[in-house]
Amino acid sequence: MVDVMPSVSQPQQRNVAVDAYRGLVMLLMMGEVLRFSEVARSFPNSYIWQFLSYNQSHVEWAGMSLHDTIQPSFTFLVGVALPYSLKSRQKRGDSFKSLLAHTIWRSFVLVVLGIFLRSIYSPMTNYTFEDTLTQIGLGYTFAFLLTYVRPRWQWFSLGVILFAYWLAWALYPAPGPGFNYASVGVPPDWHSHLFSGFAAHWNKNSNLGQAFDLWFLNVLPRPSRFLFNGGGYLTLSFIPTLGTMLLGVAAGRWFLASAPRIPMRKFLLAAVVLISVGLLFHFTGICPIVKRIWTPSWTLFSGGVCFLFLAAFSWVVDIRKHRSLAFPLVIVGMNSIAAYLIAHLFEEFIQSSFRIHLGAAALNCLGPALEPTVLGALTLATYWLILFWMYRHKIFIRI
Repeated sequence: MVDVMPSVSQPQQRNVAVDAYRGLVMLLMMGEVLRFSEVARSFPNSYIWQFLSYNQSHVEWAGMSLHDTIQPSFTFLVGVALPYSLKSRQKRGDSFKSLLAHTIWRSFVLVVLGIFLRSIYSPMTNYTFEDTLTQIGLGYTFAFLLTYVRPRWQWFSLGVILFAYWLAWALYPAPGPGFNYASVGVPPDWHSHLFSGFAAHWNKNSNLGQAFDLWFLNVLPRPSRFLFNGGGYLTLSFIPTLGTMLLGVAAGRWFLASAPRIPMRKFLLAAVVLISVGLLFHFTGICPIVKRIWTPSWTLFSGGVCFLFLAAFSWVVDIRKHRSLAFPLVIVGMNSIAAYLIAHLFEEFIQSSFRIHLGAAALNCLGPALEPTVLGALTLATYWLILFWMYRHKIFIRI
């Protein structure tokens, strides 16, 4: 999501496959306007609509849908771009001091922007740090610093981060059998998602991360006392999220070291190993795969999936040379910050404009049940046209 690639004036350093992958991720995020889940409720017996709905929604707790790949892909691609950005700036003669200052500023802006976007409909500033932008911002400077150590120390750092985070959660008291889950926003019909035994350390809103937020978020000004996050999301998730970023750094480093060849074997091997280890930890109960709290197993499993996506895009774009197929995605991926802002700030204005000027008859052309998706498709097309216009006029929003 964070566009840290070199400027367009240096096209030889752009990685089109990475731009296309980033474009897909942004398109999946912007595609929420298609409202598949809303339409699926009108077609409860349709496998296709239920499938689309599932993959445009986050899973309740353990597991992964297509929609759950968005945030790890954002984060992973930030890491992929870091070696490119660092190499470009070093060639320009930037000192470590200036690079570090710029990195800290970028981290600060990402956190502030994330808080700003989460505060749009709030009566006051909504100090929340589980948003994608804030999570990346909190870990970005640490990822930058780790790009200066040898690869083996980067892998060692990744292992230490994930193990220490896992151990801290494992040592924190698990909720007992009489724990009042309703008091932390867990609905009564949610019992099927609760873990038992050792894995209970990673149950919703009854864990180390919840305890930290119960203290930390109440230090900050807010209209009422923080009790829990309805989705189970946590501030401390930025720590294992840093692990996802470091996996991306490894991918970016492999890209540069292998150029002009594509390190497909390394990508595929990394994918197999990471997915296998993540699944092993999940099914043995050592650490479940839960995106909402970004467990270490999730870092590994989702990181493996990101490597698969990266390998697929590299194969299509760089090996098979189908760059024209990737162009619609590249338009979005090259202006990821703009795409993120458009999706968060323009949706209401664009959709109300279509309702006013097209009317209900046009929006219901496929029937009232499909009206949300028709309106969403028009909105999504408008997003893309805005980004295409920006691309044609070389307008790129960067931090």
